[in-house]
Amino acid sequence: MSLFRSIVFASVLVGLIVGVAVSAAQFLGTSQLILKAEVYEKAVETSGQHAAASSKDHSALAVHAHEAEAWEPADGFERRAYTVVTNVLTAIGYALVLTGIIAIRGKPVTWREGLLWGLAGFACVVLAPIFGLPPELPGTPSAPLPNRQIWWIGTAFATAASIGLAVFVRKPWAVVAAVVLVAIPHLIGAPAAPDGAHALAPEALEREFIEHAVLTSLVFWLLLGSLSGTLLSRFET
Repeated sequence: MSLFRSIVFASVLVGLIVGVAVSAAQFLGTSQLILKAEVYEKAVETSGQHAAASSKDHSALAVHAHEAEAWEPADGFERRAYTVVTNVLTAIGYALVLTGIIAIRGKPVTWREGLLWGLAGFACVVLAPIFGLPPELPGTPSAPLPNRQIWWIGTAFATAASIGLAVFVRKPWAVVAAVVLVAIPHLIGAPAAPDGAHALAPEALEREFIEHAVLTSLVFWLLLGSLSGTLLSRFET
């Protein structure tokens, strides 16, 4: 089997397994917390609509009605189905990147080494950005999405480059450069939420959500790394 086909087949299979497994973990953890947070968000939206109606401010009421009509999956099966599909596609995308990098290196990777690759991915995509942009519940104020995306991408790439320098170059200058690279995004600082804004959900619920989200992401990346290394090696033989 050609290398390209090996990467694609391995990534699709890894994505299916990891996406379904992580979705199950989310249904028991983060999804339940999101539903709790949405209760607070919808309560505020409802009170805002009532306030607009009582003051006969029809334009404000129309805005609220328009926001309320924004499409979202229905609770229950539809919402869970979209979650599974999204997780599977996300896992396939990350698996393509990870298996591609492993293949470019040209060295066989066992499931144990795959775990280390998974940990590196977790550090780049989750651990480093979380210090500036932690996972957010519905109703949490935040900076504009493009600004957050730019900072997140820069942080992920800087962290990946720093890990590559520290692990594969292993020279004093590389270690210094790695430290500088990983620090730059945090010295710049993540985009901040508007002044005076506050989350609608209780602080305890936010902390619990962050903990569950980080643990779920860790499971995601450990599975992704170990399975990517194992299946790629098998498809290549």
